[in-house]
Amino acid sequence: MFNLKNKVAVVTGASRGIGKEIAKIYAKAGAHISCVSRNKDTLNNVVESIVSLGGTASMNAFDVSNFDEFQNNINDIISEYGAIDILVNNAGITIDKLIMRMNEDDWNKVLDINLKGAFNGIKSVTRTMMKARFGRIINISSVVGLTGNSGQANYAASKAGLIGLSKASAKELSSRGITVNCIAPGYIETDMTADMTDENKENLYLQIPLGRIGSPKDIATAALFLASDEAGYITGQTITVDGGMVMN
Repeated sequence: MFNLKNKVAVVTGASRGIGKEIAKIYAKAGAHISCVSRNKDTLNNVVESIVSLGGTASMNAFDVSNFDEFQNNINDIISEYGAIDILVNNAGITIDKLIMRMNEDDWNKVLDINLKGAFNGIKSVTRTMMKARFGRIINISSVVGLTGNSGQANYAASKAGLIGLSKASAKELSSRGITVNCIAPGYIETDMTADMTDENKENLYLQIPLGRIGSPKDIATAALFLASDEAGYITGQTITVDGGMVMN
């Protein structure tokens, strides 16, 4: 498996689901993990779980949509651990409504966390990564950002925006040894899919060539590869991890 020994990784949205699994698999690969979320209690549980398995982790509870909070916490992490080698922008929310029923607040909340939060993260780590002439930035998008989805105009726009942000950032930062890539998960077994009925899940399986919903570990494994030295010649790309549901 890929080695992240002595690397420092910041993972947003680390309190559950995909972010939690990425934090765990990075820690297992040897990285120190700064787990980020707004929920201190669940975040503390993740940190304790990583430490109990022999990894090292710390927690930083703040709102990723607030640039000053993001930058101040990044500065604290650098002061404590000396560097930031890997940033995973995973924090995300949904507020699903048809456009005719979606209000401005519904739109802004999703874009602020999902897209502005990633911009804040990239901007906050850029200077230290450029100085080190090394960095791995991984943005967790969605197949919905590629295909759109009824009732998810805000979410689809935020996830499509992440892909554009990743491409632009990759072009700006590549000369300093920093790669920027996206992962676009399909349907993943998380809190967001836990409430689906068995009938809906069966109908969903018919749309997925591999015949199953993905697991957070499927996404975390792809994120581990993109964070590794072995992925050093990959940048500006969007990797779909969706069981073949969307084939470009």
